[in-house]
Amino acid sequence: MSEKLKFRFNVASLILLFGVLFLFSRYGSGYQVRILNNIAIFITMAVSYNLINGVCGLLHLGPNGFIAIGAYTSALLSMTPAEKQINFILDHAIWPIDVIQVPFVVSLIAAGVVAACFAFLISFPVLRVRGDYLAIVTLGFGEVVRVLCNAAQSVTNGPLGLKGLYPHTNLWWSWGVAALAVVVIQRLINSNYGLAMKAIREDETAARAMGVDPFRRLMLAFLVSAFFSGIAGGLLAHLITTISPGLFTFLLTFNLLIMIVVGGLGSTTGAVIGAVLFAWGGEALRIVEQPMEIGPLTIPGIPGMRMVIFSLILMLVILFLRKGIMGRSEISWNSVESMLAVWRRTQTPP
Repeated sequence: MSEKLKFRFNVASLILLFGVLFLFSRYGSGYQVRILNNIAIFITMAVSYNLINGVCGLLHLGPNGFIAIGAYTSALLSMTPAEKQINFILDHAIWPIDVIQVPFVVSLIAAGVVAACFAFLISFPVLRVRGDYLAIVTLGFGEVVRVLCNAAQSVTNGPLGLKGLYPHTNLWWSWGVAALAVVVIQRLINSNYGLAMKAIREDETAARAMGVDPFRRLMLAFLVSAFFSGIAGGLLAHLITTISPGLFTFLLTFNLLIMIVVGGLGSTTGAVIGAVLFAWGGEALRIVEQPMEIGPLTIPGIPGMRMVIFSLILMLVILFLRKGIMGRSEISWNSVESMLAVWRRTQTPP
């Protein structure tokens, strides 16, 4: 497919996405809009997390820490001094947090930058180890961030958290950031840097022998992943309008791990599919917890049944799709053109 034709398809896709978002923002219910926002935020988190675990092949278990840093940074910067005074009732917020306030977009950028700065600081010890050791170190980082958020009363308001945040996050912000994350990370993966990251994943010793510096390439991926995780945290904070340290436990990391494994480790398309299935599927399965009437039979709702069914679906996916839904494949305009060409040949009479 020519570059000109690809450009036209990309523009058409953006117009279609804009039209869908406009219709839902104008005519969709609050519940539908909330689900779409959740899907977009999870896409940003999953795609950025997949860059480390899938593309680089590192078992990183600390994205909840970067998401927490981004959430608190964006929330503290966007709140008014009066709102901070109401929230910080046990201990006053320290200067300049108690007086500073910036626009929402600036707070999002700051959330990503602060998360990337923390990623830079911990990358020196973290990226020197591999395998289980790296998993333990990054898991510890996520727990340290959560504990600090719980203990730093004058910075994060401790276990009380931050409440009454303005709901800045809407479909345009969440999906705009999701689209930006997908485009930036996919372009990075398709660049020479991405090829070097894949080479490190397959055989780090061989990659080093070919002149690739693993530390520099992995640090780049680590910073980009942390940046978008921090922005996603800021969007999440202003979507639910209330955050506390209990929101950023290892369970959040575990959910992201489910998304990228089900979608296919190393596939950006798979990460997007996994995020959509996780965010939408969890809500769609709520119907099994409600009483249902099938003819003369009345089936009572069973609380928690949706999680049982969700777990069974995950088990089936892992058993029959060992590499996930997409494996390491991607959906591109070239692949779509190839599938259409195969379909045309099957429809053409001999």
